[in-house]
Amino acid sequence: MITASELNGVLGMMPAFSTADATDIRATQTIAVDNLKEGVDKIIKDGVNNIATTGTYGECYNLLFDEFKTLAVATVDAVKKRVPLFIGVTSPNPREVIQKMNFVKELGAEGVLLGVPYYETLHVQDAVKFYHDIADLFPTLNIVIYHNPGNHKFTIPVAAFKELVKKSNIIGMKDSHRTTQAFMNLQKIVRGKISVFVNQTQLYPYYAMGAAGCWSTEVWMGPWPVLYLLEQARKGDVAKMIEVIDDLGGVGAGKPVPGAGNKRPAEFADYCRVGPTRVPFVTFPEAELDKAHKRAAHWMELNKKYRPLVEATRSRSAA
Repeated sequence: MITASELNGVLGMMPAFSTADATDIRATQTIAVDNLKEGVDKIIKDGVNNIATTGTYGECYNLLFDEFKTLAVATVDAVKKRVPLFIGVTSPNPREVIQKMNFVKELGAEGVLLGVPYYETLHVQDAVKFYHDIADLFPTLNIVIYHNPGNHKFTIPVAAFKELVKKSNIIGMKDSHRTTQAFMNLQKIVRGKISVFVNQTQLYPYYAMGAAGCWSTEVWMGPWPVLYLLEQARKGDVAKMIEVIDDLGGVGAGKPVPGAGNKRPAEFADYCRVGPTRVPFVTFPEAELDKAHKRAAHWMELNKKYRPLVEATRSRSAA
């Protein structure tokens, strides 16, 4: 197990690499294992610090359990304990969460990415109890809270973390949509106990407030802009951080294709072979596809700009 103080840097939110027939409703095994292993190996070698699977970007909501198992096995095998790995186990059904976590435990994986049971809105007390129950049932697994208020229909209030920090195996959180004031209040509670990852475009100013790093889906088009951003955050170079974030906010920033189509830019980028979005998300207007192509092209230009800078720093450090 690792501690919160050891969990930092860039958290790559992994796509569920898909086969060509993932667009067919009759398909039953749509994990492109070879492409997954190739992509994971590449992104680790390029410098991403942590990986989390099967969140929203990882299409957790439309994988069969057998596909989940295939993905988990392949990812554990590909990572080979080179970086912290958190297998996403979020489900609307807490009993399915336990089923998935038992499988992850048997695999020997070190941790999970876990959101609240969604579909209906939870009471805060039930959300806290859910995390406490899971932490107690699986004391040897690290837990990273998957906080996604938009899709989970629930915001974990800052005050709830006074209870969540009591479980030593809850070590991190992939956070979203928190104001600067709320984040500062959160840090007063979780600092040193739960490492918080913010969106890549929030690293300034949140890093100075205590963020452990940032999460990113777009690193699967190449991690270089985000790695350079993290480098500048660690140096405290605000001007360069703002420059990178401005670049990240260029063509097609945010979600150029709504919903599940957020994966489409990575499909069009020349970095790893993520495959198509899964059924039923197979029809996209031309305008959305055009935005996805433009976002991918923009990101490829950012890779060309920032890769030499990151590699130059590594060369100086190795000298």
